[in-house]
Amino acid sequence: MKLYLISLGVGILVGIIYALLQVRSPAPPVIALMGLLGMLIGEQIVPTSN
Repeated sequence: MKLYLISLGVGILVGIIYALLQVRSPAPPVIALMGLLGMLIGEQIVPTSN
């Protein structure tokens, strides 16, 4: 659970930095969400030792 909270915190921090620097996401929102979904599914498939 701690790893998920750290990941969420880093994601929020990066989002804030992107907003402050007015950086646009390089991927269209739908493609970015599909990529994130793929990462989540891949993370669940591979067993971790934690």
